[in-house]
Amino acid sequence: MSKVAMFYSGGLDTSVCIPMMREEYGYDEVVTITVNVGLPEDEIAQAEEKAKKMGCIHYTIDARDEFAKDYIFQAIKANGDYQGYPLSTSIARPLIAKLAAEIIKKEGAEAVCHGCTGKGNDQFRLEFGLRCNVPKDVKIIAPMREHTWTRSAEIEYAKEKGIPITVSVEKIWSIDENLWGRSIEGGKLEDPFYAPPEEIFKWTKSIDDACPTPTEVVISFEKGCPVAIDGKKLDPRAIVEAAHKIAGDNGVGRIDMMEDRILGLKVRENYECPAARLLIPAHKALEELVLTKEEREFKAIVDAKWSRMAYDGLWFDPFFDDLNAFIDKTNERVTGDVKLRLFKGSLQVIGRKSDEFALYNEDLASFDSKTWDQSQATGIVANHDMQAVMYNRFIKK
Repeated sequence: MSKVAMFYSGGLDTSVCIPMMREEYGYDEVVTITVNVGLPEDEIAQAEEKAKKMGCIHYTIDARDEFAKDYIFQAIKANGDYQGYPLSTSIARPLIAKLAAEIIKKEGAEAVCHGCTGKGNDQFRLEFGLRCNVPKDVKIIAPMREHTWTRSAEIEYAKEKGIPITVSVEKIWSIDENLWGRSIEGGKLEDPFYAPPEEIFKWTKSIDDACPTPTEVVISFEKGCPVAIDGKKLDPRAIVEAAHKIAGDNGVGRIDMMEDRILGLKVRENYECPAARLLIPAHKALEELVLTKEEREFKAIVDAKWSRMAYDGLWFDPFFDDLNAFIDKTNERVTGDVKLRLFKGSLQVIGRKSDEFALYNEDLASFDSKTWDQSQATGIVANHDMQAVMYNRFIKK
């Protein structure tokens, strides 16, 4: 009996793939896999119910804690950001692929199906993750890419097959949600001049509805990882959820951008990442206090490369491990507290301290201190970039 496994969210793309696997691709059994990296509870229940109704063998894997500890926290240490977007969707895909691969091997599936289109990024991320984690003879099927279907055509096919769906031609938003962020695209949002309607946002309040007075919060870090908010110790998932609430209530975390995808397409994306907009700036502020000038300059290069590779889904590339080794090493000293003020969509770092690792010395830096003999700088200043001085004095015409 032939068997195909499927990444299954319960949404439109993956739901229409189920009857296709049987009717067009000829598989007898369909195994659906939902990896919960922070999906809404009603979507998890909906996916399980739909899979059961359509006669699938279904697995739901709760990976929220692993996602927070090993993926989100690594993104914080790397200041993970691609073109102004704190990486959320992209960093979940490698974990989803890895955990789905375990089920694929357990079930002995001959093939695996995903609902990615031929225009998006996820086809790269999921297929790379699969090729690194499943036997090479497992076939990868991408019906949406092979059929080049439009969103409207998918909706019509779903209606034909009696598949319950929540999107319509009028409200055609494509939403991906996990513990770290939400991405919203499609429909009228594809017009770069169209203002995003309030209805697409879930985690952040509008400027009008945000807290009427400023909110101050202290984030505590240990080795680059946030461990407490206002002195209250929390586990990784709880830290993220609490940060979402604080930032979202203050209208912080909405992103409207033009993004360059892996294929080179320029697309309009909307994101909600309130926790990332709070925790990453706090992490950066602490790095400024404890890392040397050379470490900071080189880490900015490493962070940018890390972010690009994470965006491309290359989590299992050995070079990615190399980057993580440097990031982990520098974060060994990123321990301390950062104070931030949030108000009506704005965020400011207003204080930072590290009792153990700060490279700042108030006595040395103060204009009122005589601890350091300033006259010793005279010779250094006089010879500062002597070659450029010689060029400007004797050579430049």
